[in-house]
Amino acid sequence: MNKLKLVCLLFFFCNIFNTKAQEIAPNLLYQRWDAQWIAHQNTNLTNYGVFHFRKNFDLKAKPTKFIIHLSADNRYRLFVNGNYVSAGPARSDAMHWNFETIDIAEQLKVGKNTISVAVWNFSDDMPWSQMSRKTGFILQGNSPVEAVLNTDKSWKVAQNMAYKPIPVDGGKLQTFIVVGAGEEIDASKYPYGWEKPEYDDAKWNAAVTLEHGYPSGVGSGATWYLVPRTIPQMEEKYQPIKEIRRFTGIADELIKDSFLKGSGVQVIPANSKVTILLDQTFETVAYPEMTVSGGKGSSVQLTYAEALMNEKREKGNRNDISGKKIMGNIDIFRTDGQAKRTFRPLWFRTFRYIELQIETKAEPLTINSLYGIYTGYPFEEKASFKSTNDPSLKGIWDTGYRTARLCAGETYFDCPYYEQLQYTGDTRIQALISLYVTGDDRLMRKAIQDYDNSTTAEGLTQARYPSNITQIIPTFSLFWVSMVYDYWMHRKDDKFVKSFTPNIERVLTWYERKIDPKKNMLGTLSWWCFVDWAKPWAWDNVYEVGGVPEGVRAGNSSIITFQYVYTLRQASAIFESYGEKEKANYYKTLADLLGKSTFEQCFDATRGVVADSPLKKDFSQHASIMAILSGAVPKNQEQALMEKILSDQSLIQATFYFKFYQTQALKRVGLAERYHSTLMPWRDMIKEGLTTFAENPEPTRSDCHAWSASPNYDFLATICGIMPEAPGFEEVRIQPALGILDNAEGKMPHPWGEISVKLNRKGKGISAEIILPEKLIGKFIWNGKITKLTGGKQTINEE
Repeated sequence: MNKLKLVCLLFFFCNIFNTKAQEIAPNLLYQRWDAQWIAHQNTNLTNYGVFHFRKNFDLKAKPTKFIIHLSADNRYRLFVNGNYVSAGPARSDAMHWNFETIDIAEQLKVGKNTISVAVWNFSDDMPWSQMSRKTGFILQGNSPVEAVLNTDKSWKVAQNMAYKPIPVDGGKLQTFIVVGAGEEIDASKYPYGWEKPEYDDAKWNAAVTLEHGYPSGVGSGATWYLVPRTIPQMEEKYQPIKEIRRFTGIADELIKDSFLKGSGVQVIPANSKVTILLDQTFETVAYPEMTVSGGKGSSVQLTYAEALMNEKREKGNRNDISGKKIMGNIDIFRTDGQAKRTFRPLWFRTFRYIELQIETKAEPLTINSLYGIYTGYPFEEKASFKSTNDPSLKGIWDTGYRTARLCAGETYFDCPYYEQLQYTGDTRIQALISLYVTGDDRLMRKAIQDYDNSTTAEGLTQARYPSNITQIIPTFSLFWVSMVYDYWMHRKDDKFVKSFTPNIERVLTWYERKIDPKKNMLGTLSWWCFVDWAKPWAWDNVYEVGGVPEGVRAGNSSIITFQYVYTLRQASAIFESYGEKEKANYYKTLADLLGKSTFEQCFDATRGVVADSPLKKDFSQHASIMAILSGAVPKNQEQALMEKILSDQSLIQATFYFKFYQTQALKRVGLAERYHSTLMPWRDMIKEGLTTFAENPEPTRSDCHAWSASPNYDFLATICGIMPEAPGFEEVRIQPALGILDNAEGKMPHPWGEISVKLNRKGKGISAEIILPEKLIGKFIWNGKITKLTGGKQTINEE
């Protein structure tokens, strides 16, 4: 692809991806669609397959508006007159199957037009995050004008026989990995140009119809119930691969990196076996695109990894490659000897390193180009933070934001390499980062709705959703309630929040049924009551769970009881605000009872900390952290307990994930000034060459885990001290906690504009320049003194 064409396509992508949701004709939300789901004839629709659909039609004039709605199972990519337009559907479940709404008028022309769609079903090899019924595709015009494109038997279809799945071998990789199969593509079988208007589809079959499209809540039965997509299209942009790190099987003088830069080619001699290790220099998520010429019968295997490993399977410094090898997911491209054949997988890959293993036959192979097309949720960074005292904070900010970006697609991901699953424990932290750094709440809203859709018969939300494998983590159901609370505090959207109160009650009721009346604590708990990947809470091969503290199976876990109390108080605040005072008082009273009882039974006066259960055998930071956050600790004991949490190394230590809650506890007890001193683990990760933040302290599986990006929230919410003071962020509290810093500057988006703070310490005092949106009021707190804030710019000087 030449650079001019690439720039034009990227400009087109930007226009498409920034387009607002188009109008949907009201009847399409409340009655059966005329369009029908279609598929390939004589094919088992639950098997693996890649299919191409086409429809030609004529226009007498170029339209100013031409809106279509489309969806597929598993996924699709839409082309109009050979140009890529959109992809989907956004991941969901069959009861809430997303369809995309696109105005394709700009891509249409007078005369013949061609709509082409690639649809694929990864079947047994699909990612765990992909839900599915069977292969199918549907497109519905928004009005009688666009109805010419309604899917029916007039559409043509062909199966692309070039694809074979390469199942991910978790056993070989010695890890849990469920992102779906790699792809083996045989260029000799690939119908190149299938999406272009000039392609001859005369031998393609007529599509078979399956059933009409049904919006959610309509009809007497359907395979998929359709709902409008609520998030934008994913961003796609050109991202060059940076450098060649090493190579074997080819002479030094024959290696050229110009094929990475678009200024030359790499020729692999005939009858050769060559290995080339490429380094992006930072972790990314992208579609690798490789174009080759000649080399009939050659094969190129691409192996993707976050880091290389030594013989002991240790990663060490991520920049070092000496004595290390690559292990990871793979794709294979088999060439047909023709010119300019392009390989691109159907789904993105996560990598810092790519290793090419190339084997040629009688002809040399020319690699014309190899680059990435970065993809992800189109967040825009609108916040910033800096301090001249500590340059390392910029590295933490930038690394954290990259981590958050790579862990956000059509859902939030726990990690992009291994799972790509939306777990509630991770997502709560990710959503707060999104609100503070980008101001974009759409993915957070979708996540909250996804979890609500996942609610099981016994009242708990699923731990990760969407997912084709059901998993229940009761603690994550509580964090879903906390997510709703967070949204309520940061956004004024009563209708949205109220819609979740029935299932909030169901979650809280599930826990209430588990209360041990003899102790007024939670008793024995079922399912996987994950708290944190703390090292002593190892994986249990009998129960097949890990990260579970004392008191879960035997009963009376202080940590989870305190979390329940913490959540009861949040729910009480929500119900109180909507006039349901009886429920609010009930939850508050229950919280007071359980919190007081649990603290009295689990606080160890000798050690000065809270035990994980009344047995007082195990002691973790987590128990004391959640005791503080639940409001169960007497005010005059809070700071002493927090000091013990920070200083007592004999306690089971919180990992990066739970340090988010440690920081919230610091703020609650008035010790937020200590936050800056807790950042060494993040500095250490950067020193070890990580370009994203890891799941756990070394040895870690995932090098990119968004629950570890919490500093991007806390630099603004803790150091700058910007927090909502009232629901809907209708008032603000700014209570800085600079620690050892003499200065800090931060700004963040607010629903009414932008909040900006500039802070300079003056001995024990402070000088602050604060700019608020015009309608926003609030308060500034320093050393216990409160100063009222109003909209606009104001300067505060406190001695």
